[in-house]
Amino acid sequence: MSSKFSGDETAPFFGFLGAAAALVFSCMGAAYGTAKSGVGVASMGVMRPELVMKSIVPVVMAGVLGIYGLIIAVIISTGINPKAKSYYLFDGYAHLSSGLACGLAGLSAGMAIGIVGDAGVRANAQQPKLFVGMILILIFAEALALYGLIVGIILSSRAGQSRAD
Repeated sequence: MSSKFSGDETAPFFGFLGAAAALVFSCMGAAYGTAKSGVGVASMGVMRPELVMKSIVPVVMAGVLGIYGLIIAVIISTGINPKAKSYYLFDGYAHLSSGLACGLAGLSAGMAIGIVGDAGVRANAQQPKLFVGMILILIFAEALALYGLIVGIILSSRAGQSRAD
């Protein structure tokens, strides 16, 4: 075994950092969205308790964001096995960018879902015709995280294509 340092010895660090970033940032978005929209549900439930179950939609949509991060983190972590196959810096950077794409998209989607969910369920309690509009806005916010998941999957699939082994 060669004692020459090629730089690729640090590559798994970047890969694992990508897996952690995907999970942490997505879960931060999910937590923020759940907390912010949950406050709106609790506030609205005091005046209109019959609408509480209908108003749980933003909380559920925020919770899904954490699952997106978990999916990418599992994909990345299963792709890091330097003993079985060479793992180069290109692979580590591909996994890092994959995790950041999914995680930061999940964080921003969670913030949007939380803000829209909070205001939307309160407004829905006063004017029931706003429910469909609120759901559409929440779907578009969730789509942002889905874009991050798709890009994360594409980027993580690029790992392993840097050199012919």
